Amino acid sequence: MQNKNISPMKIALKQAELANNKGEVPVGAVIVRGEEIIAQSHNKMRQLNDSLAHAELLVIREAQKKLKLARLSECDIYVTLEPCTMCAGAIAHAKLRRLYYGAEDIKGGAVDNGVRFFYSSICHHKPEIISGLDEKRAEKLLKQFFALRR
Repeated sequence: MQNKNISPMKIALKQAELANNKGEVPVGAVIVRGEEIIAQSHNKMRQLNDSLAHAELLVIREAQKKLKLARLSECDIYVTLEPCTMCAGAIAHAKLRRLYYGAEDIKGGAVDNGVRFFYSSICHHKPEIISGLDEKRAEKLLKQFFALRR
């Protein structure tokens, strides 16, 4: 990693804060390979007028382009919020080695909630899953964001 004092989840949280500052749902994501940060981004659905511009999809695309690889089997992804079904599918197709996420998404999550995509018979690749990283900070960002809009 460029700065060994900053964990990938902390960088993902900084990305989520950037999204929040732009009026986007505060979700950030980072892809690492070993100690190297390959890609980092945040939700940009409003900015790009693209409902597919979730943080996970943006970092997967960036990492694949940067590494010139369709499969990211030596990489791990850190996300501040439990991925939705679309993003879980993209993580499986990219064959990411590990998924680390912060806050659970009881309504829209698809890892440990909802469809539990990686446990489905149609899923051909299941990353190792580690949940709850900086969960409280990720939850706080999301709760503050939605409190201002309700």
